Amino acid sequence: MNHPSDVLIVGGGHNGLVTAGYLARAGLKVTVLERRSLLGGACVTEEPWPGYKVSSLSYLCSLLQPRIIEELELKNFGYHIYPKDPSFFTAFPDGRHIFFWQDMKKTVAEIAKFSRRDSEHYAQYEEELAHLAEWVESILLETPPNIVQRRLSDLAKLGKLGLRALKLGDDGLVRMVKIMTQSVRDFLDERFESDEIKTTLATDGVIGTNGGPATPGTAYILLHHVMGGAAGPRGLWGFIRGGMGAISVALARSAEAKGAVIRTNAEVDRVLIKDGAAYGVVLASGEEIRAKVVVSNADPKRTFLKLVEKQHLEDDFHSSIDNFRVEGCSVKINLALDGLPNFTAFPNSSEREPGLPHLTTMHVCPSMDYIDRAWEDAKQGKMSERPMLECTIPTAYDDSIAPPGKHIMCIFAQYAPYSLKDGFWDQATKDEFADRCINALAEYAPNIKNIILHRQVISPFDMEVEYGLTGGNIFHGEMDLDQLFFMRPAAGWAQYRTPIRGLYLCGSGTHPGGGVMGAPGFNAAREILKDLK
Repeated sequence: MNHPSDVLIVGGGHNGLVTAGYLARAGLKVTVLERRSLLGGACVTEEPWPGYKVSSLSYLCSLLQPRIIEELELKNFGYHIYPKDPSFFTAFPDGRHIFFWQDMKKTVAEIAKFSRRDSEHYAQYEEELAHLAEWVESILLETPPNIVQRRLSDLAKLGKLGLRALKLGDDGLVRMVKIMTQSVRDFLDERFESDEIKTTLATDGVIGTNGGPATPGTAYILLHHVMGGAAGPRGLWGFIRGGMGAISVALARSAEAKGAVIRTNAEVDRVLIKDGAAYGVVLASGEEIRAKVVVSNADPKRTFLKLVEKQHLEDDFHSSIDNFRVEGCSVKINLALDGLPNFTAFPNSSEREPGLPHLTTMHVCPSMDYIDRAWEDAKQGKMSERPMLECTIPTAYDDSIAPPGKHIMCIFAQYAPYSLKDGFWDQATKDEFADRCINALAEYAPNIKNIILHRQVISPFDMEVEYGLTGGNIFHGEMDLDQLFFMRPAAGWAQYRTPIRGLYLCGSGTHPGGGVMGAPGFNAAREILKDLK
């Protein structure tokens, strides 16, 4: 048995590293234990083929909190972001296309090609979303009040929240309630007439979500994706130099600079508990490590259904975690390319130099009905016959991640249920779905099949087994209203503490949820420091 630490952090995902950074800065002896050979969890850069550094799962950054970037001095440790402009590109079957830009005038001019009315309303839409996002952002770095076994402090927090909500005004309150409960289809139908405009915007409401455009609650996912200021203006996404793993590396170096110890290939088998309190962990190797505090960056199911023995949990809590919905529905496809996709709707002017579409997130989802049909397949336990795709080419900005003249394409594809009605996520199934995705892309960029050098397909089952995401859910749990804020991961346990004294959660299965945000790790560190005073 080795010398004790003050804090053990189980899992070196980005939130665990944020927690480590803040606790180490507070003078605590912190040890991070990562199961894999490299850090980052889902925020990782790997080299599946020599010379290609691929963002295996997460692929864009916006939500990472500016306060964390500044306070943990990430720019001193290699963090650099390339803002994405244009933001979106969608090609349509009739040969038309649309770009969304940082520049409002350019975007409005693009929208006017499809609807003069929508172009006149778009600025108001953006202003409305910004107003709502600003309010939600104000609670991202706060600990939710407890709505079960309430203390006076919880009542005070609830009261303050109510007062702040009133500042939205009557119209703002109505809009907030609607965006939290509506489907993204209903939300956009109230504002736009052009199906092409609604389709392009709707992707942010369903990406990574077990739901279609008509599923209640997907309007909030849209809002979740237009928050964040890591790339500058609110809602603008960008590429990280060196891939998304560069964020995790910067966080690790920042924590190590303040004395944190980070161990890879250190899989935790279980949390040590005595008399209702955690006092350390046992590694898969049999090594015991003791500490005053244990913090789990793993998702709630993995933490409480695998790392904590059932005898230490009350039945009600165990049941609530067992019922926490975590099944994912997305596949990540990473491609090494010998050239660039040539879109019929916007042909390349050069075979090697990136054009406007390659600077964007490229959509393959020509209509709302198309996404609906893809989701209908998933509801029946089937892979979508015609998947919805979000495609990016990070090498259009970053020359450090591929050999000269070569490119990387990341495809985030839906829908691909974790639980298939007929079959299993073996290699043949992955290849079948990936072929459907490439075929869908080829309808708009016919040369794509001829320029693919290598292909990596990561299924929801791979996400669980290799990356520790139970159910293959990239958010550590669905982001529905009943699993957000003071309900995440369970009513009465949304304050990063757990029923086991000295055991905390710091991952995306806590408020404010998924995405490379760092907020759960930040909030958990604050609560831990309060308890250790």
